[in-house]
Amino acid sequence: MSDDERKLLDTAGDYRYAVRDGTEVSASDWQSCRLVVTNKRLVLAANGSNQTLPHGRVTIPDDPEEFVSDVGETIPLRMGSNVIVASAADDPAFIQTYCRANVGGEVVLVRHPAVVGGVVQEESDWSKARFVIDDERFSLQFPDGETVACGLDDIGTVETESRTVMGEQRDVVEVEHTDSEDRSVETHLSGTARHTSVLRTLFDHLVEDRDGEYELTDTESQVLMALYSGVSPFEMADFVGISVEEVEAIYQKLLDVGAVDEVRTRTEVSLNAQGRNMASEAMNEQ
Repeated sequence: MSDDERKLLDTAGDYRYAVRDGTEVSASDWQSCRLVVTNKRLVLAANGSNQTLPHGRVTIPDDPEEFVSDVGETIPLRMGSNVIVASAADDPAFIQTYCRANVGGEVVLVRHPAVVGGVVQEESDWSKARFVIDDERFSLQFPDGETVACGLDDIGTVETESRTVMGEQRDVVEVEHTDSEDRSVETHLSGTARHTSVLRTLFDHLVEDRDGEYELTDTESQVLMALYSGVSPFEMADFVGISVEEVEAIYQKLLDVGAVDEVRTRTEVSLNAQGRNMASEAMNEQ
């Protein structure tokens, strides 16, 4: 390990080949190993032999479920003509640590703000920026010295689309959050196939780890969608067509599942990142 290489995680795990030399492996045995994540690579250390996956040579497949069933911290990694599935079922930090190590400090393409309050910002151009992330926030450091930061707990919806970026068709990771003026905005991130595949996986896992499995009732969905659309909490009963007592009971349930923040006791709440994500999902189901 060189002087500028730092170990970030060393945990017990397993790996298997899903594709080897371009050929899909239908029945591949898992092999126990140590999963060692550094700021430069992932090392699969097993039985005295090490396999190294440098961050710069790895992408994450567009459809991970093709290679991964729901088995804890499991991720498929494509390198050349191989797809290796790595799993650390007992270590919930593995995937996020790997993704942060892979793209942390990388220069990516950014459009910010791309959308404000649902309105596309046509005048906002793509620019290069350095992507930095820690345990609490991610930030984008632009060449002119400007820095844009967002708390990880404030990330709402995450979508991936194919768009024209600087004259080329690229995948774009669209991250919704709030800005310093408490407006709902979208920051769009792009770059190489590695950048977008890892950023997509990172943000998806951040949202999934935060969100619970609570199933909204129809009325709760209506209340969340109304809040998302800007309806005042004080007007909610008339808007949805239920009693004030029922509205307050729903607010309490939404507080319990972490979808809203209390602003004023028993009278007012505000939608937070998890609530915006739940509201967006409810709208998509309509």
